[in-house]
Amino acid sequence: MTDPLPTGATIGILGGGQLGRMLSVAASRLGLKCHIFEPSENPPAGDVAHAVTTASYEDAEALREFAAHVDVITYEFENIPTAALDLLESLKPIRPNRRALATSQDRLTEKDFLGSLGLTPAPYADITDLASLEAALSDFGRPAILKTRRFGYDGKGQVRINADTDAADALAQMQAAPAVLEGFVDFTAEISIIGARSAGGQVVCYDPGMNVHKDGILHTTTVPAPIPASLKTDAVLLAGRILTSLDYIGVMGVELFVTKDGLIVNEIAPRVHNSGHWTQNGCTICQFEQHIRAVAGWPLGDGSRHSDVRMENLIGADMDRVPELAATGAALHLYGKAEVKAGRKMGHVNHLI
Repeated sequence: MTDPLPTGATIGILGGGQLGRMLSVAASRLGLKCHIFEPSENPPAGDVAHAVTTASYEDAEALREFAAHVDVITYEFENIPTAALDLLESLKPIRPNRRALATSQDRLTEKDFLGSLGLTPAPYADITDLASLEAALSDFGRPAILKTRRFGYDGKGQVRINADTDAADALAQMQAAPAVLEGFVDFTAEISIIGARSAGGQVVCYDPGMNVHKDGILHTTTVPAPIPASLKTDAVLLAGRILTSLDYIGVMGVELFVTKDGLIVNEIAPRVHNSGHWTQNGCTICQFEQHIRAVAGWPLGDGSRHSDVRMENLIGADMDRVPELAATGAALHLYGKAEVKAGRKMGHVNHLI
């Protein structure tokens, strides 16, 4: 069992985006401080965090100085260089642990891990060359999705292979990066469940939400998801199995497909998750506070939902709607990003329904 951090302690966060920003706000409510490590200048989290280190993940001196000023380290995104993690782990505890991060950083490793637990991922194959891609397409049929094994998010690093898609052209778009092919899943809904596990093994899960994506980016999450109670139970048990197997500490997002044969695991994210933003206005203890509680060694909070919510991402030009949204009873959460870009998450809004 981990001794709980006292109020006034400092949590180091690798990454200074909107997730780091909302983690910092949650920590401050508990009397804890956050220190952000972020290569880019003026990150969104910097507006609300106690301290910010602006340096490259290759800067060993900066990493050591950062570690010297924090009590525990967590992260808001997965793609952190291994060398930086090796150095930091030798100095301070990292939560969630390195195994969880390594598992989620590589899609092939992740799918192999899920299968080892007796869970069902989408059909997949390791793609090393054109011959392996053509063989997998022959097995799975078309359409299928070719994805880079690492560094893909929000629809990036992937290409859909339809009946008229040239396999060689699709493979070329991977730019020689290791890839995995995922077979088509005939699903009726996409859902996700946000789960948390404490250092002492306590597991708390939030209600599953139904997700709708546009152009590969999450558009809305609606809670409760319109699925039978038995599937909700299955989702909770599934998330608990993943968390426990990884000896996980913190919040995790688990994305699932609902099919006629049950739940298929799409992917896991070892961090607070976009599809869990609804908890900020639908629960007393949101996912961000839950994650801070876990990594700080505190007891987890109650994850029960007191309101039905539809979370909507504000992407790019959606920011033009902010005055209109501000005049409604919806809860706005804006990320303080200086520049509006197409496809860029600028904030979200939680509508109580």
